Amino acid sequence: MEIIKSVNRSLGLSQDNIFRKLFRIINYSLELLLVRLYHKSSSRSGNIVDQFHSLYYCSPEKTWNNTRWMGRRTMRCPLDLWVYQEILYELKPDIVIETGTNEGGGAHFLASIMDVIGKGKVIGVDIEELANRADHERITYIKGSSIDHNIIKKVSEMIESDHVVLVILDSDHNMPHVLEEMKIYSEFVTKGSYMIVEDSNVNGHPVMPNWGLGPFEAIQEFLSKNDLFEVDKSREKFYMSFNPNGYLKRTHRITSAR
Repeated sequence: MEIIKSVNRSLGLSQDNIFRKLFRIINYSLELLLVRLYHKSSSRSGNIVDQFHSLYYCSPEKTWNNTRWMGRRTMRCPLDLWVYQEILYELKPDIVIETGTNEGGGAHFLASIMDVIGKGKVIGVDIEELANRADHERITYIKGSSIDHNIIKKVSEMIESDHVVLVILDSDHNMPHVLEEMKIYSEFVTKGSYMIVEDSNVNGHPVMPNWGLGPFEAIQEFLSKNDLFEVDKSREKFYMSFNPNGYLKRTHRITSAR
C-alpha cells in the first residue's frame, strides 16, 4: 500500500480516480521499458535535448527520484532547482507557496536557500501528512486540497499586503486541477515574481506522450485568458527543464483585492 501511495505522489496522481491511476501507472511502466530499449538500440535522434530529457526522466531510480538536498528527496530536476535559487536570490520573497509538497524535500531546499539569504518563509500544501516529511523553522505545512476554500483562506491569512510572493504548483497533474490552481494562486503572485507550474513536460513535452491533458495544456488555457503573466523562457537556459513554458512571470499589478 505504501509503495502504491509513493507512486501516486511521484506521478502527481493523488487526486485521480482509481482507473485513471491504473492506466497512467501501466502507461508509465511501458514507456520506461520502451525508452530504455530505444536508447540501447540507437544513439541518434532528431533532437538530442529531447532524447536526453526522455532518458533522464524515464530513469527515475537514478535521476529525479534519487535527487537529494541535504539528505532529503526533492524529486526535481537539479537544473530547475538551480534556477529556483537564482529566482529566490533575485526576488528575496517573503513567502513561497508550494502545493504538492509531498515529503517536503523541495520545501526544505527553498528554506535552506532562504537561510542563506536571511529572509523568507515557505507555505507547503498537500493532501497528505507524511511521517518522514522534512522539518524546518521556515516551513509551515497545511494539510488539505490546494483548491479547497478553507485551505486557500488559511494561506491567504499568512500573507501580508506588502509581501513579495512566489508560487510553485506541483500537486495533481491533471489539466482541470492545475488550471484551477493557476486561477486561484495567480492572485497571490506579486508583480515581477513568478508562478512556476511544474511537470509541464508530461503529455509529450517531451515525455509521457499518452499522459493526457496536463500542466502544459493548463498553462496554454490560462494564458489565453490572462494577460497579467508571460512565459519567461530565459529560466529554461540549461536546455532541459521539467517545467517547459512553466516559468510564468507576473508583468502587471493586481488591480483587485485578494
